[in-house]
Amino acid sequence: MAHNRPRGLELPAHKAVASTAPIGTAPAPSVAALALDQGSGRAARAVVAPGDRVRVGTRIAVATDPSTTSVHAPVAGRVLAIETRPTPSGDGPCILIENDGSDEREAAPLAWPGLEPAALVAALGDAGMAGYGGAAFPAAPKLAAARRHAARHLVLNGAECEPWICCDDALMRARAHDVVLGAQVLMHAMGAERCTVAIQDDKPEATAAVQAAVEAAADARIAIAAVSACYPAGAERLLLEAVTGIEVPHGTWPSTSGLLCQNVGTAAAAAGVVRGEPVTSRVVTVTGSGVARPGNLYARLGTPVSTLVEACGGYTDRPLRLIAGGSMMGRALATDEVPVTLALNCLLVATAGDLVERGTEYACIRCGDCADVCPTRLLPQQLLRGVVANDPDVLERHGLTDCIECGCCDYVCPSAIPLTARFRAARAEARVRESARWRADDLRDRYARHGQRLEAASEAERRAFENARDRARGQGG
Repeated sequence: MAHNRPRGLELPAHKAVASTAPIGTAPAPSVAALALDQGSGRAARAVVAPGDRVRVGTRIAVATDPSTTSVHAPVAGRVLAIETRPTPSGDGPCILIENDGSDEREAAPLAWPGLEPAALVAALGDAGMAGYGGAAFPAAPKLAAARRHAARHLVLNGAECEPWICCDDALMRARAHDVVLGAQVLMHAMGAERCTVAIQDDKPEATAAVQAAVEAAADARIAIAAVSACYPAGAERLLLEAVTGIEVPHGTWPSTSGLLCQNVGTAAAAAGVVRGEPVTSRVVTVTGSGVARPGNLYARLGTPVSTLVEACGGYTDRPLRLIAGGSMMGRALATDEVPVTLALNCLLVATAGDLVERGTEYACIRCGDCADVCPTRLLPQQLLRGVVANDPDVLERHGLTDCIECGCCDYVCPSAIPLTARFRAARAEARVRESARWRADDLRDRYARHGQRLEAASEAERRAFENARDRARGQGG
């Protein structure tokens, strides 16, 4: 049964052009550029140096906190350098590895059914597993939190609602058994009792493939749910509510509501990890009118996106824009030499006909269309007033932190106001303010503790002096 969302947009899918052919394979890069920030916004710490030799699967960077992901070599060869390079997330540190062509590999299969859940979570984290849906948030902290909060329901996100992107659809059709095996691995890691694979109702082939894999696994804990083909039905909290009927409260994580959401690509990666394959590649949709043969490719991390375009027949004409992601939430790339990262689910090679032309911006006319389509039930026109006035209180009161930057408000705005861009900038400023506030609070607490230590030390010295004086008087008497 399809679960319909009351708000959102029905958009042209533009998926058929890339989803008809089987998944291809992009050539391995001659030099792989591994971004230390794979898309979560925080960089891992390199544990190799120029001159070191690595094999496919060698860990070359380790996570430094819960928001970073370990990185593994996608090619065998020699580390050339660690330097700043353009990446889909902006300029950042990259490890450059010269491919020697040997494809020598490291493999350490996991006997996962016999592993303690905590050990399995750690192993998945060490293997570099992160969300394949575009955010690339590390999987291990989410699994650990789900276990800590006794979350019992795993939801695999196969909705893939954004226009142009069809890598998950292709993956489910080609590797449905890996998706189901990965679901079992993730369920064991978090202690789940059931799993729901959520697939949009416009993906019948993927649904049939996953259903056949579930039946072959004979695992009654795993079921399939259809969700309506409405954008942005695949957003985490919206999907969880549509599938389970549970609305995750503001300011909390899904695990506190007994739920965990992971992408179907993440599940397939978990299946690879238990076979001994650290995360070194992903499926990327390469599409748009600017590429000759749109399709989906297995691409090793660190591969320049220019290689993906070449593997799809090259450019058809000078593209208007290269976009990492889909047409709604994607971000423009400055060059086609940026490397593939875990967060790069789609490369949209767009020409003028692929994009909705933005008209001249006018003042807000308070029509309310943005509020009608906002999937998180915000009031974008009120948020805009807060942005223009630079009023953090207004932004907080009207739920800026709940904005998912889906672009629905942009799409329907008759005044052509770039609402999403302004909300994204305001959210970034809010994070800076919050970080500064945390820093100030930390310094204040440290100062208070320092004062308490001085006071305690002074009191101890005073007592020691008085005790010494009393002893001296007693002896003198």
